[in-house]
Amino acid sequence: MKLIIRKNRYTKGEIMRIIREWTGLTQKQFAQDIGKSEGSVQKYEADEVNYGIETLLEIVKKHDLVITIEKKKKE
Repeated sequence: MKLIIRKNRYTKGEIMRIIREWTGLTQKQFAQDIGKSEGSVQKYEADEVNYGIETLLEIVKKHDLVITIEKKKKE
């Protein structure tokens, strides 16, 4: 699967939820997996608390995901 993020298309919380759903884990399982509390994961997904790039990179590494950043082509 591929998630393409364009300006204002997804919130950080939605991105976290999508990644968690791709792992097939519940919020509780995902929290344990990444060393966070279930409440933290709930708050990330609800956009109540921001997560840092370090958290995102840890998730990517642990679940063998790839983040690709591309420069938008001028039209």
